[in-house]
Amino acid sequence: MTREDGTPRLTPGVYLLTRDASPQFGNPILVRVIRELLDRHPPHGWTWIDCYQLDRHGDATQKRQLFVMPQGLRPVNVAPVPYAARRHPPRRRPARACR
Repeated sequence: MTREDGTPRLTPGVYLLTRDASPQFGNPILVRVIRELLDRHPPHGWTWIDCYQLDRHGDATQKRQLFVMPQGLRPVNVAPVPYAARRHPPRRRPARACR
């Protein structure tokens, strides 16, 4: 699907945003796009998205509205990491010698 200006529409999903999406992403971020905001009228080749920024586990950390170039968004597959797998085993302290 495309807009009147020929720019592709975004579908909900997980994307990597880099400088290709916007100069503001010098440090790439991972987002889950909820929807494209069609009621705004950005310049040719740009769009607004409603999304959640994701952490390294794929959990949403912040809701954002971003101004991006759709061609610069890279779709990615993020497998969910179960909470149990995220915990590190407890540290064992070496036994103290009794004096």
